[in-house]
Amino acid sequence: MTQAPPDPLLNAPQEAREFYERCARGELAVQRCSACGTLRHYPRPHCTRCLSSGYTWQGCSGRGTLYTFTVIRQNLNPRFRERLPYVVAVVELDEGVRMVTGLAGIDAAHVDVGMPVEVVFETEPDGRTVPRFRPAA
Repeated sequence: MTQAPPDPLLNAPQEAREFYERCARGELAVQRCSACGTLRHYPRPHCTRCLSSGYTWQGCSGRGTLYTFTVIRQNLNPRFRERLPYVVAVVELDEGVRMVTGLAGIDAAHVDVGMPVEVVFETEPDGRTVPRFRPAA
């Protein structure tokens, strides 16, 4: 008898769980405050602008611009060591919200602030699907 793999979102807060479930379906979405309309990412229970707890999900185009980045060249965690070097980036989505993410499909030496990017979804070894960005076609 085979055992089902553990749920990678088992202990995730509800708002993060919904974000990752959408990613698994190939959908990029951010929260929109029901009171003031502010878009936000990362998912959280309260608006950082007005503190309202009401929100809806807004689908995003998955396109944006590289706002800033750093290249990670050392990491002792085995989960990340095999990826070295890798880029951690802040992408400003066309919808105006910024997202901390990773870049895919580009050598770290060719990354430039201001470059257009588009979302791709990658499944992590633990089964969680995450959004990353690659240079736009």
